[in-house]
Amino acid sequence: MERSPYDMSSLFAQLGVANDEQSIARFVKSHAPLEGAVQLHEAAFWTAAQAGFLREATLDDAEWVVIVDTLNSALHRGH
Repeated sequence: MERSPYDMSSLFAQLGVANDEQSIARFVKSHAPLEGAVQLHEAAFWTAAQAGFLREATLDDAEWVVIVDTLNSALHRGH
């Protein structure tokens, strides 16, 4: 299995959100935890474009899927 060429910083940059380590930690802390039934792309804090990107990345099993899953887990766990 190949590793994703993307990391959390590149995902946040793609989403148009501050992508330094502190900003990412702050984002997760301020938006977590998501309720168990809420899918990542359904969270109210995303713009329509961001939600669409996250949904497509997951549905298409795109190269982004590994790091999107990591963000999903972080937001559902709360850290």
